[in-house]
Order: sequence, then C-alpha cells, then structure tokens
Amino acid sequence: MPVPSSYLNSLPAIFSEDPFLGQFLLAFEQVLTGLDTATSEPKQGLEDIVNNLSKLFDPSAIDTLFTNDEKTLKAFLQWLAGWTALSLRADWDTGQQQRFLAQIVPLYRQRGTKENLAELLKIYTGLLPIIEEAPDRPFQVGVNSTIFSTINTNTPQIGGGVPHYFRVTAYMPFTTPTELERQRVIIRALVDLQKPAHTYYDLTILTDTMQIGRRSTVGVNTLLGSIPTA
Repeated sequence: MPVPSSYLNSLPAIFSEDPFLGQFLLAFEQVLTGLDTATSEPKQGLEDIVNNLSKLFDPSAIDTLFTNDEKTLKAFLQWLAGWTALSLRADWDTGQQQRFLAQIVPLYRQRGTKENLAELLKIYTGLLPIIEEAPDRPFQVGVNSTIFSTINTNTPQIGGGVPHYFRVTAYMPFTTPTELERQRVIIRALVDLQKPAHTYYDLTILTDTMQIGRRSTVGVNTLLGSIPTA
C-alpha cells in the first residue's frame, strides 16, 4: 500500500487511525504538489502552476516557462506586446524583445513627453534622436526682422515660437537606401503613435555625405540626392 498522504500531519491524530483517509488525501496531494509515489522524478503540481502565474506577465522571467521552445516563446511575447499597443520588431531576438517589454510599461507613465519619445526611438531604432521644440526668436529690427507666411523655425516670431511644433533629428552612419527608408518609416510611425494629438513635427535624418577617398562609390558607400522626408 502506498505511503499515506503527508496532509495527515496537518490533521488531528485521530484521523490517522483510518488508513482510508490517508489514501484519499493522497490523490489531492498529487494534484496540488505533483507528488508521484511511483517514481522519484519531480512533477509540476497545481500549486507550482499558480505560484508561477505571475511569470507570464514578467518579460524577464517568461523564458523559464518556455524552456527549449523558442517558437512558443516568440508567439507569447508578441501576444504580451499587444497589451501595450505596440508591436515587436521582427529582427529582434527574444532577449531584445523581453528587455523592450520590461521597459515599456514604466515608459507609458511618461507617454506624450519628449523623454518618453526619445527613449522609445532609441529602443526601436538604436539611434540617439534629438527632439527640439521651436525656439523663440523674437522680432528684432536689424537682427531678426524677416517674417514669412509659411512656418519656418529659423525666422523670427511675434509672440513666441511656433506652438505645438517640434523637430526630430536622427543621425545614421552610412547605410543602404533600403535600410535608411526602413528606419525612417519606423521613426515616423512611432512618433505619430506617441506624440500628443494636437502637435505636429518635422523629421530630419542625417547620414554620411560623399567624401573623396573615404566614401565616394555610388551604390556602395555613397548616397546621392536628398534623403526622403515624406
């Protein structure tokens, strides 16, 4: 006969007199703790599942639940990212995806701020963007005295800078036109998603220019023409 359930130790001694109760409680102990009287191999019980439930919402601990199952882990991380209204880049490995998800919720507390947008752009693109509001250039005769009808942040303003406007500038070392366009699309999509609804902006991407003897081969290490901004 199997050893009676250890749960009897938590009951008054009188309950140990009947061997039936020890065997009856054994079934519950096996379900709750994973106890296996036939083998010595540990098994996961209901208590372990409940105790580990919080790990499903902890990006840094998720991989312990999907050991040797990379495909399931990636699918679960994509599902978890949906809770944050953001998607994960397909070229990230699972470690990068986990680090992103671990940071995104605290960052949401600063959503709509310059700091939040700069950090998200850094995480998504690996670049260090510069985000600037329109500077105040007061009207000064002989200094700043030309006013245009179109918006130009370098011209003087009467009554302060251009309201609700900011500028995003990012520098990329030499890259291919395809990668340049890809990063531009990512940056613009992220800014559109994160910026306050009443604001508008310009995006400028700077990259290495032609330099004879260093970067001078068109199609290999040199780009000709203006960088797309649309």
